[in-house]
Amino acid sequence: MSALTPAGRENCMQKARFLIIAAAIFLSVGALSAVLTRASAQTAQSGNAASTATQADMADTGPKIPEGFTPIFNGKDLTGWHVSKTNHHGTTPDYHVLHGLIVGTQNPRGQGGILLTDKKYKNVEVYMEIKPDWGCDSGLFLRSSEAGEAYQVTLDYLPGGGMGGIYGERLTGVQNANASTAKLTDEERAAQAKQRAETWQKAWKREAWNSIRARIVGDVPQITVWINDQLITEFKDTANHAAGGATDGMIAIQMHFSNDKTPRWVDGGFWRWRTIAVKELPAQ
Repeated sequence: MSALTPAGRENCMQKARFLIIAAAIFLSVGALSAVLTRASAQTAQSGNAASTATQADMADTGPKIPEGFTPIFNGKDLTGWHVSKTNHHGTTPDYHVLHGLIVGTQNPRGQGGILLTDKKYKNVEVYMEIKPDWGCDSGLFLRSSEAGEAYQVTLDYLPGGGMGGIYGERLTGVQNANASTAKLTDEERAAQAKQRAETWQKAWKREAWNSIRARIVGDVPQITVWINDQLITEFKDTANHAAGGATDGMIAIQMHFSNDKTPRWVDGGFWRWRTIAVKELPAQ
């Protein structure tokens, strides 16, 4: 074997250095790839966990009937219910049953109305699961007359609306003895209204099913309202202001009338109820 010339030795050394550098680069890339692979797997795992948690939070377990409650909507038809033919919001509301839900909209446009139970109730707790379209105004009527004169749980799901408050629907003198606003300044009333709005908005789940629970007891009505089990309102009237002094009445669900002056419904808007159940309570 012939000896290498100086030029040949230099050439071999350059090749060796090249191979060493190439190997180092290869090992570095491999290590980096492994690190990136592990990081990617961890990120995916974390993302999946977060996604699973989000899905779990948003998961709908389907309709439920709380213990002690009896359904008054059978999921098939409107047996036990009827439309008021004397309500000022309208007399041709479109309530029908679809896929186990009561679905309601205006018919014709702008004309609402109420759907009443055939039975009257006095001391009762009502549980509903609802899913309204934004911009549509409804209400839960308690101790209602045939015409819809009632203590109303407001379900004004629209800009500036309130959910879970109490309103005297065609009643006069209704006032919350627990929170009188008669002596409040305009600023104090505004602050109180803001607090009420923040309370129901915190409890409400957008684009999902929500539960409403309302209890009315006493000859002088005391009404408590929860949204998704969060207390929203505790109301006690100063006297019984029900129509004709009634201490019982029908339960009703409402679709508010709407026009250019009073926009309370959006075109193509619907309200949906999938559970309506009651628990009758003993005399107070």
